[in-house]
Amino acid sequence: MKKNFDVFNGDADGICALLQLRQAMPLDAELLTGVKRDIQLLDGLDPEAVDRVTVLDVSLDKNRKPLVALLAAGAHVFYCDHHFAGEIPGHPNLETLINPAPDVCTSLLVNGHLRGAYAHWAVVGAFGDNLDDSARAVARTLDLDTDTVDLYKRLGTYVNYNGYGAMLGDLHFHPAELYQLMHGYAEPRQFVQDASASFDKLEQGYEGDMSKAAAISPEWESDSAALYLLPDAPWARRVSGVFGNSLANQTPQRAHAVFTRKPEGGFLVSVRAPLADKRDADTLCRQFDTGGGRAAAAGINALPDDQMRAFIDAFSATYP
Repeated sequence: MKKNFDVFNGDADGICALLQLRQAMPLDAELLTGVKRDIQLLDGLDPEAVDRVTVLDVSLDKNRKPLVALLAAGAHVFYCDHHFAGEIPGHPNLETLINPAPDVCTSLLVNGHLRGAYAHWAVVGAFGDNLDDSARAVARTLDLDTDTVDLYKRLGTYVNYNGYGAMLGDLHFHPAELYQLMHGYAEPRQFVQDASASFDKLEQGYEGDMSKAAAISPEWESDSAALYLLPDAPWARRVSGVFGNSLANQTPQRAHAVFTRKPEGGFLVSVRAPLADKRDADTLCRQFDTGGGRAAAAGINALPDDQMRAFIDAFSATYP
């Protein structure tokens, strides 16, 4: 018997997008997710076993081959994302909602799709993707007080932080577990109140890891860009993306790259374009194998050691 599947990025944006959808449109579906950088998620599906699949916050371009196979096998697919998609397949069973604009994320796209029905979670997802202006714009429509907006920002940051890591063992919570903990709460503040132990675990982990990252000086820098090198350690893998966001917020005129050493060699790379000029992070990263993302924030899953110099040259040319 064929099954339904919800496939989503394990970061705040992917989780918050699915929270909105399933509160508005409940569906008995199996969850398929992973660490944030595990984006070729459709490879984990048997096309012959799928009836309906919802795909959230993972690049269509990186999942093109299994997507085509799913459609050929008769699956119905709803695909919502804000990363580079390339050419979108034309098929009657495929519904897409894709927008790579730099101030948009998947949670915001779902919020528009649902006409604001569960917009509180869209605010959390947008904060998690470091889209503060976009998050605050939606928050204003909800007439949230300052303390609640601050709480949503913290929650989005912590849930996003939880998604980073080279393996699921690096994370404080499996993303599917975190989704299930939050599922059923129409408002995030109620989740924080009822599940304070889970929130505290994320907060303490985030603050501890970020304090270690804050002690690290740039490995390379220019007037307009800086590169940081983190060690091969679980805390460094967890903090790699949110550390980049923090650096971008501190110096919005500057581009940032965070290199994290991988256990097997090479680097995990996170790139943040200047917040004042959100462009070309994805174009830069796609110059290297395993690179991708969006204009404001992108990354490379496995950069060999001998390509660091080539990256710095491309990085400095992109943000002179």
